[in-house]
This record gives sequence, structure tokens and C-alpha cells, in this order.
Amino acid sequence: MSTKREGAVTFKGGPVTLVGPEVKVGSKAPDFKCLNVLSPVTLADTPAKARLFSVVPSLDTPVCSMQTKKFEDALKGLGDSVAVYTVSLDLPFAQKRFCGAEGVTSMTTLSDVHNHSFGENWGVLIEGLPLPLLARSVFVVDKSGTVTHAEYVKEVTSEPNYETAVAALKAAV
Repeated sequence: MSTKREGAVTFKGGPVTLVGPEVKVGSKAPDFKCLNVLSPVTLADTPAKARLFSVVPSLDTPVCSMQTKKFEDALKGLGDSVAVYTVSLDLPFAQKRFCGAEGVTSMTTLSDVHNHSFGENWGVLIEGLPLPLLARSVFVVDKSGTVTHAEYVKEVTSEPNYETAVAALKAAV
């Protein structure tokens, strides 16, 4: 039985319940099993270096698109010193199409559509919507697998704090 955090965030002004524990700074990054196109990816499959996980409800919405492109632009200069991921419940094919159409090349997409393990293990799966979605959030994990930054955006339709996330990622390099 998963933890449920009622009213943890709002979606279009109304409180929603998030399934899973709140991931806190200093804790070990939880595992997950997502898809990058058709290849399974777990936490252990991500490189042991500073990693940013940008979690969005759907890439085909304006704020999610903006979030992905802003992180893409802000982090391009860090090159191979970091690994950057966009996580959503979008189908892997939709994620690939979005990245191709928008010129997103330095972020790797992870689809949690298969079993929602990222959503449940990282405490970002929104319960009770007609269509499952992940709550907007940003996590930074250092090379040892420790969470060094965690932001659950209070209103899912709002943007995250890019500056603090980028600063945390740079500090974890």
C-alpha cells in the first residue's frame, strides 16, 4: 500500500492527492523502471554523475514544453558532466516526436506510462484525475545517488524554480 499525501499540491487551484512518499534532500534516490523509447531504464542505468530529473504532466502542454526547453537551454553548457531527464506519463513515441520537433537533444526522455514506478516511488503520481498524470517537480541526484534538490511545484500548472535547480545540479557536479 503506497503512501498518499492528500492536498500535497494543487492542480488548477484544486487540492490533489499524490501517491508515494515525499522525497527529501539527503535521502537516497528511489529506484524506478521507465522507458526510453522501447528500452527499459532504471536508476542504476543512469550514469553515476550529477543527474536532474525534470518531471512534467505532459510534454504536449505549454508549461511542460517551456520547462523542458528552459532546462535544455540552461544545461547545454554542462555537456557530459551531467545527465538530464524529462519524466512524464506520455507515450515514448510522443516524447520522441516532441524532442525532434522542438530540437531537444541534451535531455533524455523517460516514460513512466508502463507501471508508474517513478510516480509512485518519487511521490509525484496524481491520484483521482480522469487521466493519470505526474505532478510537476524537479529533483537533483548526485553521483553517489543522494538527492540534493527536491521541488514539488505547489501548483501543477506553474513553472518550477529553474535557478535553484540549475544551481543544485552545478553544485552536484
